[in-house]
Amino acid sequence: MTTTHTSVVHDLGALAHRLAHPVGTPCVCEPPRILADRPDGTVVRSGAVVAKAHAADTDREALAARIALAAAPGLAGILLPPLTAPEHVERAERDVRPATPPLGVAALYGSTTAPDAGVATSGGSPAASDAGLVAPRVGVAAPAGSPGAPGRRPVSLWPLGTPVDPTDPGAAPWAEAAELLARLHRTAPPFPLPPMRGPAKAARAVARMSAARPGDPALLPVLAGWRALPAWARDEAAPPALRSGFLCHGDLHLGQLVRHPVPDGPWLLIDVDDAGVGDPAWDLARPAAWYAAGLLAPEDWSVFLHAYRSAGGPAVPAGGDPWPVLDVPARALTVQTAAVALAKCAVEQRDPDAHEQLMIESCARIATLPPELTPGPAS
Repeated sequence: MTTTHTSVVHDLGALAHRLAHPVGTPCVCEPPRILADRPDGTVVRSGAVVAKAHAADTDREALAARIALAAAPGLAGILLPPLTAPEHVERAERDVRPATPPLGVAALYGSTTAPDAGVATSGGSPAASDAGLVAPRVGVAAPAGSPGAPGRRPVSLWPLGTPVDPTDPGAAPWAEAAELLARLHRTAPPFPLPPMRGPAKAARAVARMSAARPGDPALLPVLAGWRALPAWARDEAAPPALRSGFLCHGDLHLGQLVRHPVPDGPWLLIDVDDAGVGDPAWDLARPAAWYAAGLLAPEDWSVFLHAYRSAGGPAVPAGGDPWPVLDVPARALTVQTAAVALAKCAVEQRDPDAHEQLMIESCARIATLPPELTPGPAS
């Protein structure tokens, strides 16, 4: 772990701890603990508070709008709402100084409500006059006079939730996940939002794979599957207009659900980094891709699909064959999963495991399909 990265983890733990334990409050908690550490985010917990440092190249205005979405009253019971830092934490955060080279930790706290206020981006420009929300503003934790310090990372604060138990696949909340998605997709966007980042994330995964393994023939089936997709699924063109205005999570998998309040509150969706407006079928695509590849049991897929339809989810028809709608997003998620796996294998200097190999082999199969299926009799 580099000095810069160690400082990021330290600063995240300090911020979370200040919120969990106000000045003068006795503290008997354990040291902060890293919950996740990936290129797109570092997550640290202190007590009942979770702090996330988003990627340094994150679009601040888009992230502010997404965090405001998680705090919107209309999304209560669907998305985990962010925490709002009290004054003593904001003051302490402003005292944080980056290491050398500058790493920075910028505060992007929870949304607050204000009468007759529009949604403001981090720059303060109104995005909707009737939403009744004010998006969080980005605070810069860098030396005075250097607001553009390279490597600054926006930070958001969240309440702790109980995650899905990966050791008990039989208890996986597929029905609950589907119901939450259906409710999300049925909710009208409360204010203007950026596009859902599903296609962009898939394109980024392919680029990362290609950079990690230039000229490697192992990439050929994945690249063939990628090229077989329509341009909109590769983030090279606008998505179909009729399906592009729904609220979407953008990166649904079981790791994106927690129970809150802990330990056994209702399930909620977390991680709004990729949320926005788009095709709701994308949120069903990863379970669909796993099912098509043989990684998700048919009974689990049936439970998920039935729960989504029963809750009035608009991504697929209420009856009949869902695959003409799900096919392209599911293929894109297959390619994305295989690309991420090959990139990780390059970094870790290992061969793909059995599950990763299944997704890579699936790319070779989908490369032979037409760009988009046409509706037909139920299969």
